[in-house]
Amino acid sequence: MTSRPLDVLNDALNKPVIARLKGGREFRGELKGYDIHMNLVLDNAEELKEGVCVKKYSSLIVRGDNIVYVSP
Repeated sequence: MTSRPLDVLNDALNKPVIARLKGGREFRGELKGYDIHMNLVLDNAEELKEGVCVKKYSSLIVRGDNIVYVSP
């Protein structure tokens, strides 16, 4: 059976994910929630630049229309 995008996000809840945004920014964190617009809530998030952490956030909200991909 084919998975829908929100099914993949649901399976990734409470697990680490990487979200790549328009403009090349990338965030890694534990997926705590999402909505139908693919807005994400990440806990213990890190902003990555070339795979290296440049800033840490205890909690982060990522607006869905800026997301290029989410990788579980």
